[in-house]
Amino acid sequence: MVRVVPTLLETKFYVPRPRRGLVPRRRLIERLDRGSSATLTLVSAPAGFGKSTLLAEWLSARSADGETSTAWLSLDPEDNDPVAFWTYLVAAVQKALPEVGKTLLPILQGSAAPPARTVTSALLNDLGAVEGELVLVLDDFHVVDARGVREEMTFLLEHLPPRTHIVIAGRADPALPLARLRARGELVEVRAADLRFTPDEVAAYLNDVMALRLAADDVVALEGRTEGWIAALQLAALSMEGRDDATDFIAGFAGDDRYVVDYLVEEVVQRQPEDVRSFLLQTSVLDRLNAPLCEAVTGQAGGAAMLARLERDNLFLVPLDDRRRWYRYHHLFADMLSTRLLDERPDQVPDLHRRASVWHEQHDAPDVAIRHALAARDFARAADLVELTMPSKRRDRQEATLRGWLELLPEDVVRVRPVLEVGYVGALLSTGELEGVDQRLHNVERWLAETAEQPPGEVPPATEMLVVDPEQFRVLPGWVAAYRAAQALLLGDTTATTAHARRALELLEDDPVGHGAAAALTGLASWARGDLEAAHAAYTDCTASMHRAGHLSDVLGCSITLGDIRIAQGRLRDAMRTYESALAVVPADGPPLRGTADMYVGMSTLRYEWDDLDGARALLLRSQALGEHLGLPQNAYRWRVAMARVRQAEGDPLAAIGLLDEAERVYVGDFSPNARPVPAVRARTWIAHGRVQEALAWATGEGLSADDELSYLREYEHVTLARALLAQSRQEPADRTVSEAAGFVDRLLREAEAGHRTGIVIELLVLQSLTHRLGGNLEAGLVPLERALTLAEPEGYVRTFVDEGPAIGALLRLAARRGVMVGYVGRLLAALGERREASPTRPGLVDPLSERELDVLRLLGTDLSGPEIARELVVSVNTVRTHTKNIYAKLGVTSRRAAVRRGGELDLLSRKA
Repeated sequence: MVRVVPTLLETKFYVPRPRRGLVPRRRLIERLDRGSSATLTLVSAPAGFGKSTLLAEWLSARSADGETSTAWLSLDPEDNDPVAFWTYLVAAVQKALPEVGKTLLPILQGSAAPPARTVTSALLNDLGAVEGELVLVLDDFHVVDARGVREEMTFLLEHLPPRTHIVIAGRADPALPLARLRARGELVEVRAADLRFTPDEVAAYLNDVMALRLAADDVVALEGRTEGWIAALQLAALSMEGRDDATDFIAGFAGDDRYVVDYLVEEVVQRQPEDVRSFLLQTSVLDRLNAPLCEAVTGQAGGAAMLARLERDNLFLVPLDDRRRWYRYHHLFADMLSTRLLDERPDQVPDLHRRASVWHEQHDAPDVAIRHALAARDFARAADLVELTMPSKRRDRQEATLRGWLELLPEDVVRVRPVLEVGYVGALLSTGELEGVDQRLHNVERWLAETAEQPPGEVPPATEMLVVDPEQFRVLPGWVAAYRAAQALLLGDTTATTAHARRALELLEDDPVGHGAAAALTGLASWARGDLEAAHAAYTDCTASMHRAGHLSDVLGCSITLGDIRIAQGRLRDAMRTYESALAVVPADGPPLRGTADMYVGMSTLRYEWDDLDGARALLLRSQALGEHLGLPQNAYRWRVAMARVRQAEGDPLAAIGLLDEAERVYVGDFSPNARPVPAVRARTWIAHGRVQEALAWATGEGLSADDELSYLREYEHVTLARALLAQSRQEPADRTVSEAAGFVDRLLREAEAGHRTGIVIELLVLQSLTHRLGGNLEAGLVPLERALTLAEPEGYVRTFVDEGPAIGALLRLAARRGVMVGYVGRLLAALGERREASPTRPGLVDPLSERELDVLRLLGTDLSGPEIARELVVSVNTVRTHTKNIYAKLGVTSRRAAVRRGGELDLLSRKA
């Protein structure tokens, strides 16, 4: 399958050339120089204050020193789409530093762009490896207000390497953490008050640059009228050229900015020859100009000569490249021209935009063509263009742009175009939004029903219905069924999901991508119900379809799910083969595919279970080295969860908790069931380190109880609750709590066995054996333990047992003495012993208990009182008290209950003198 890479507009990367005859602004250049060591420089002022001109002058000096790389990006409203924004930003940096984003830019331009957080993380990693300094200017940042862009720009600024400096220029303060940066001394600000010309600069501009030879009093008066506003001064200077009444002109120059500009624009524009004036007004509809485009819009030849003339006459024309092919008007000048055009020639405006739309369509710029068609209110043309570009927008994951266009079209235009309706549905569902989905699908289904009698393959001439892309219309029934399945899945109706998805499978049989999507939806429905074998079969079908389509990143994505399912089924070796087979489809001679990083995370979880902590860490580091941009959306949180388990096993619970907190922040949901929520994983970490009350508070907050109706989607959370209840029973022994925990574990075990989820069954059998041990019955605990060992040994389970700590030790030793799987149990005991020696949280006793102290400790675990213990041991009560005091000191406890609990953890209660 051929992938079409979106074309980037090169003129957005050109630094404006410093103009001849500029007024030197040394005070501002020095401020910018001082600020280059900070994180952010903000140049914020209304239009016409010389922001871009100042930055161009400063960058020209910076680049001349040979030590600083400079990058420039001119933003426009289309960059509100996060994919477009980050694509252009990375490309801009790459213009200055080709090694930065070398793997990231192709991924952004691919068929499934990564989430923004992976982009910013990868970009930060690349920037951190750069030795020299980089200055990145984002001009006209005020046009970008998308929440996703703002959040990721905040993340970028918070983690920016010290040798990288960002400059943001715009007409308004951006919604970024300016106060925090200001408090840290990491923000340099240049505002309107700074940019205004001083009286000396006003005199230099009017008399030296513009050669007006004004008297000192006139200069002071004009400076006072304009308050140093550069654009107003420039327009005033142009208005005064050739005048003999400069003093009278200045004396009558009054009003606030808006009226001043209106007056000056009228003065400048009205004094131009008719051909220049007409050209200025007609081309004011364009954001960027070149000669052929201007000729198409104005209907007049000589576009190149006219542009050269405007530049020569300083009529606010800004060159965008070194070859003088592309230009733009000064923003303020363009705004005023547009206002004048609407006032003088409103009937021409739609036709001018329509001509611009046609030209951009013919020159492979559909986005701009659509924008001009919308501005012309030629909604039929705009709808045609949107429909034709819809496949590429889906492929490039620019659903936000697609949705924005569709929302600008009148509802009655979209309603009669079933392809657009389905495109709208896809854009809504991509963000999990359901409002309006059902109504639009019903509308499309009505059109399809009315045209069902037409011959196959033909676009039906139904009354009022419009179709521009016949191929998209042909596959519409299949995609309607697929979106019905997705809708049902989001609503939690897995039965309807399966029914719709099976219909989509039939209709999209010859479309491998559509077939794969439908197969995935059937798998997701089975997965949500806990039918893992059916889910695995469906995802195997999806994998094969995506492989046929050449969507290899989707093959890796499916393999994540296949591996998760096999792990839940207790088939660890099959899971490893799944990951290895997926990596085998990645071309050895090509760049890494997106999803490669996920494979190493999956493999690391298996290495962890097999007690190969070094191997697990190495795989995680390998995944990290590839960069988060080579991971699928959920890889960022999966990586942190996997590394947290390693850090916990290494005896660093604080690091583990920190990683899990990060994992929760970067979690990205999708259609897949969240079978192992990060908060539940964190609760297990709390339990392992004695923070039982926090874990119980988590369970209460989630509305969990031992009496809940059981389901696969909450199974992990319920098992976590069972662990918390068992831990509570160890801390506060009581028959009721032990019984409650035991009954809950039994119920969970029956449910997991019925679903053939062997991985969970093994864990629950271990918990069941620990429940019996907690009740003091090691013999009864050996029965479920032996079952767990039988299931676990063929797959090489280790950490499921070892992570239970010393509590499992007595049971394993009893199993070894009874001859139960002696070799396997021996390996587990060896791993447990190594862990006990390495773990700082459960040290052995420096001063061991004596034989008599062991007898006393064993009896402290009974219901006998102090005098009754003395009679049992045939000693005095004072002797028992002395032994008890020594036991407390050696165990590091202060109460009888704590001594018994600590003795159980160290396996001391079963020893007899």
